[in-house]
Amino acid sequence: MEITHEKQDNLDVLKLSGRFDAACSKDFKKVIGALSDANSSRIVIDMSAVDFIDSSGLGCLVGALRTVNNLGGDIKICSLRPQIRAIFELTRLHRVFAIFNDRAAAEKSFQN
Repeated sequence: MEITHEKQDNLDVLKLSGRFDAACSKDFKKVIGALSDANSSRIVIDMSAVDFIDSSGLGCLVGALRTVNNLGGDIKICSLRPQIRAIFELTRLHRVFAIFNDRAAAEKSFQN
């Protein structure tokens, strides 16, 4: 998996691409750790280019959410492909994360 980080106003945007599985969970945790160390607590995760996610990837997202929530922040997820969205719904994580159809909507949700 490739992780691209952008700073957008007072938000951090992570664009993920490829397979989100056990092989890349360490890299994802490192990025989230660096953001939390910098007190970045408003994060949008763009998953438009993620074509596979397993339980390790889902666990990383839940752990990241817990870390960011402890800082008083939130993680918004956007642009899920249909098969990835189905996994979120099957595991009921669509009730845990705020999921948006596109990045603009996710970014805008932080303004409310």
